[in-house]
Amino acid sequence: DVIAGFLYAILILVVFHPVVDLIDNFNLTYKYAPLIIITFGMTAVEKVEEQLAGLRIARRCVPSEEPAYLLDIDTSTAAQPGSSRFVAVSCSNKSIRVYDRETLHFLREYSGHPGILSGVRFAHACDSVVFSACSEGTVKCWDVRSATQKPVQVFSGYPSNVFMSFDVSCNDLIVCAGTEKVEKDTFLVFWDARGITDCASTTKEPLGVYSESHNDDITKICFHPIEPNLVVSGSTDGLVNVFDINKDNEDDALISTCNSDSSVSSLGWSGQDYKQVYCMTHDEGFCWWDMAQLDTEEPITLLHILDVRESVCAENHGLHYLVGGLYHEKAGKLFLIGGTSTGNIHLISCGTDGLSLVGTLCGGHSATVRSFCWSPTDESLLTGGEDAQLLLWKPGAVERSLTKKASLKISSSVQKRVRVHHTSLKSRKK
Repeated sequence: DVIAGFLYAILILVVFHPVVDLIDNFNLTYKYAPLIIITFGMTAVEKVEEQLAGLRIARRCVPSEEPAYLLDIDTSTAAQPGSSRFVAVSCSNKSIRVYDRETLHFLREYSGHPGILSGVRFAHACDSVVFSACSEGTVKCWDVRSATQKPVQVFSGYPSNVFMSFDVSCNDLIVCAGTEKVEKDTFLVFWDARGITDCASTTKEPLGVYSESHNDDITKICFHPIEPNLVVSGSTDGLVNVFDINKDNEDDALISTCNSDSSVSSLGWSGQDYKQVYCMTHDEGFCWWDMAQLDTEEPITLLHILDVRESVCAENHGLHYLVGGLYHEKAGKLFLIGGTSTGNIHLISCGTDGLSLVGTLCGGHSATVRSFCWSPTDESLLTGGEDAQLLLWKPGAVERSLTKKASLKISSSVQKRVRVHHTSLKSRKK
């Protein structure tokens, strides 16, 4: 793409060489130079959008004997070029399944969790270590290369803690989990994650908690991709809070509080140096903020849409829900993933002027898509849904097997857990 861009720029200069010379005589050359750069930038974004729309099914996992909703997906980072990577999936039957990243061959399953799982995350520096949080008040660490069913580390919360969300910092030093509201208490619980592979089967106590910044269930936590001290949390109270955990106390740590006006279902970081925060809500709203504007007089809200289903034209397929977002670093562009109850996946481009449909991936899932994981390394997409299918999409791929599972009519454990609150905004924390 870069070479093509330079050739395109040279072609413009050659074709309009006499004009450029004439302009140069009047000292107006610099007026036209930025035009070439802008044209090249737009072309790069369009190519990425075309590539996303051209994703095709490369692999399907073999259906499990016990079908379950696939609620969350994460992939490991290869320890070295050419080495195998792993995929971990949290399921509605309280199990974690591990697959080979390229073949989607099933490797092992960790079952028997006493509570509902609220996600999976691989360690960033160790490709075989994966974390999972459970509603019974623990975050567990597993070594996927080991056949044992015992975790290598257990991070225990306080007795009343019911975990609904969690994440691991980009340097693997801190684990943070968000709790369900119990009586009047809601917590962000932190642990020191150092030495996870050196202390087999030991239990770690929390470093401490934040307890004042949310007043309802904390549904999502996301550490900054490159700054390990920054973390953002979202709640059913509608608030999206950004913290700097290097500060001494919770009041000083709270950098920003944004109001989504609804219950938060998903959130993440985007933009250059990841200075932006976006979130989706349980009633399919979307909010996008620029943290770089906090100390300026410019508004931090880049976009706020109450119902994305009404603003995105998804041809004849419709748009029923949002799953999450992905920031494409090469294009410098934020995209949203949404879909339909019949399994179609919509790729949506996000700009300050609004949202637009990039493309629709059809023929893969037969029911609601619950989770996805984007891989910038090979520009591929993993998706999991209520049809118990795990799919790998790649640009221009040709699927070897066309076997398609029928939609599963099983009740979702997550639907039973997420309480979308409709309380008046006046009663929420400002």
